[in-house]
Amino acid sequence: MSYKNDVEAVDAFVEKYKSLKQEIAKVIVGQDEIVTQTLISIFSQGHVLLVGVPGLAKTLLVNTIGQALGLTYSRIQFTPDLMPSDIVGTEILDQTRQFKFIKGPVFANIILADEINRTPPKTQSALLEAMQEKAITVAGETYKLDSPFFVLATQNPIEQEGTYPLPEAQLDRFMFNLILDYPSFEEEVNIVKHTTKGKTEEVKKVLNNEEILFFQDLLRKIPVADNVINYAVNLVSKTRPYTPKAHPWAEKYLNWGAGPRASQYLIIGAKTHAAINGKYSPDIEDVQAVALPVLRHRIVRNYKAEADRVETDDIIKTFLNEEV
Repeated sequence: MSYKNDVEAVDAFVEKYKSLKQEIAKVIVGQDEIVTQTLISIFSQGHVLLVGVPGLAKTLLVNTIGQALGLTYSRIQFTPDLMPSDIVGTEILDQTRQFKFIKGPVFANIILADEINRTPPKTQSALLEAMQEKAITVAGETYKLDSPFFVLATQNPIEQEGTYPLPEAQLDRFMFNLILDYPSFEEEVNIVKHTTKGKTEEVKKVLNNEEILFFQDLLRKIPVADNVINYAVNLVSKTRPYTPKAHPWAEKYLNWGAGPRASQYLIIGAKTHAAINGKYSPDIEDVQAVALPVLRHRIVRNYKAEADRVETDDIIKTFLNEEV
């Protein structure tokens, strides 16, 4: 790919992004915000935790995005008896009595980790190590994972019996926490029309691996003004109770605030959000656009918040609605 300059490259990215959205919309009806945030995360080299009840097309969403991006795709159903080797792979003895490594489903570009909280921490950590290091180690050998590498993990918010909730330190590895809601009446009518006629839409490949990696690097290079970085860090500082910049609601309703990784993801997400909207540098509105999914799994409410029925999103919106 040869572009005269980065501005031309960003313009090309916007066109590719529009084509991507059109292809995905052939199969996914509605859920525009979820599709947008998922694509922002992929191009920002982040991972997504998707929380939603069964039957809201989470698997179809990941499969469709994989097809449009021309990426390999693996689905791992997390169950209580799943072992780490079922994810990363295992060594076997071949006919020549040599150990041979058989790669597991984690060796794909897009991984759907379905109901990640149904499996014990030992197995969860096998995937989370791969997310962080983009590599796995088996019997002293290190194996690099495919690039690009993106994990979309799902959780069912209803059934919590027999689950192993992800600890805060592991939740922090996800760039976004997206809440998948029921479709509107009109969207559900369209879904039923779409899915009961027998003919399936074909999703065309819009990008290849090389282009995705190029655009990921390009977006990282987008310049950011100091006032935007200061705003992002200030916003994260407000979430930390008993610190100099803590917001009164943080003191009242939070046990724990977000760490520095939140500030990093706010800026990286703002860069991508700016680019898909045709801007060459993010402003404060772009930070605000990604603040909810970046922060909602990084702050911990206390008993007072639960007693007053104050939700995590309410707290974040209060921080956002203050004067800049």
